[in-house]
Amino acid sequence: MRYISTRGKAPALGFEEAMLSGLARDGGLYLPETIPTLAAGEIAALAGRPYEEVALALMRPFVGESFSEAEFKAIIARAYAGFGHAARAPLVQLEANHFLLELFHGPTLAFKDFAMQLIGQLFQAALARRGERVTIVGATSGDTGSAAIEAFKGLDNVDVFILFPEGRVSDVQRKQMTTPGEANVHALAVEGDFDTCQALLKDMFNDFAFRDEVRLAGVNSINWARVLAQVVYYFTAATSLGAPGRAVRFTVPTGNFGDIFAGLIAQKMGLPVEKLIIATNQNDILHRTLETGAYRRGEVVPSISPSMDIQVSSNFERALYYAYEGDCAAVAAQMGALAEGGFTISQGAIDWLRAHFASGRASEEETMATIRATYATSGEVICPHTAVGVKVARAHLGASGAPMITLATAHPAKFPDAVEEATGIRPALPARLARQFEAEERQTPVAADLAALEALIRERRAR
Repeated sequence: MRYISTRGKAPALGFEEAMLSGLARDGGLYLPETIPTLAAGEIAALAGRPYEEVALALMRPFVGESFSEAEFKAIIARAYAGFGHAARAPLVQLEANHFLLELFHGPTLAFKDFAMQLIGQLFQAALARRGERVTIVGATSGDTGSAAIEAFKGLDNVDVFILFPEGRVSDVQRKQMTTPGEANVHALAVEGDFDTCQALLKDMFNDFAFRDEVRLAGVNSINWARVLAQVVYYFTAATSLGAPGRAVRFTVPTGNFGDIFAGLIAQKMGLPVEKLIIATNQNDILHRTLETGAYRRGEVVPSISPSMDIQVSSNFERALYYAYEGDCAAVAAQMGALAEGGFTISQGAIDWLRAHFASGRASEEETMATIRATYATSGEVICPHTAVGVKVARAHLGASGAPMITLATAHPAKFPDAVEEATGIRPALPARLARQFEAEERQTPVAADLAALEALIRERRAR
């Protein structure tokens, strides 16, 4: 299995190199040259199997010869051993024909754990075999950073630097990043919003001298291994509800487009996904894009669902690659135009996107009302991000008879103030996390300046 850049100018790589590189050297994102497909009987055979077995079956073809089957099986087992639910990603019925896929039973109570715990084990195995050390730098709007730190803290072959927008993550999210005491992790509070952090990250990867000097690696959702890990729970959820014998629909609260793009890969592998529904908060660039055919950046407005406070959705580039039928030059031109504020998608490409995706948005008031109503009618306490998904999903429930699965992306205890205001209940953290937050916080304020940031990383990384 070989991986190519969406922009067509970087050399093709194997799985391990693509994973360790993260971002292609031409600025593009890696995708597999071909996507293996499963026959209906193979998909049906996944139903009822342990999560780890499904993960091995689905991901193994993408890994190729980078890891032996026995080694990869052991990596998967270690990755999910710390999850708090035996099913890993259980389904809960919310109402008639509408289900929640609970993705918050991992160590940091967010869906990012499914990918990050796996990628941490993959990095450690690959680097130990090579005798190498890398510097991981990630940008986060909240959950990616805590999941990355949890996955990589204390590992021998990595230094981890996480950029987060100062004052724009929840207290729980911040403490998950700033209380670990391991010397190889560093939480950097950046002046600005998530898009500022993400732009700094991309600029670092495009500074090839710095990138090579510190052996820079990325674990944001731009990393293909992250997307691949998230494909698995689309299959486990769908087969639990009768796939491939009947189609399903997914609604995904999304900001950076990585989680819902994994659903597109699942569809390309043969899973009968009737529609993928993008759910956005008031920072609704993806919803606006589907409606108008124009991708235009706006100002990020802080919300009670901060992990979605994004106006530049990096993984949308991967969807554009498929929408433009693999025309790398067209994708590169669009990404160049984005630097100037935005671009208009061709008619053929927007038609392709609308055939695969639908969308909707939820205001702050609608999000709070959804948390309140969901608790009143079902007893389920949901976080603000999940509430955005539930609100948008309900607007699409009548579109067909296919079951709707809304991704519950974070535990409500990560956003206790909003949940308490809506329901009167303050959700409690699991004991293991509550104890962790008694530790002293360690964070470093950083200006939105590339040179200063690179100097800090040079100074603090292990040699």
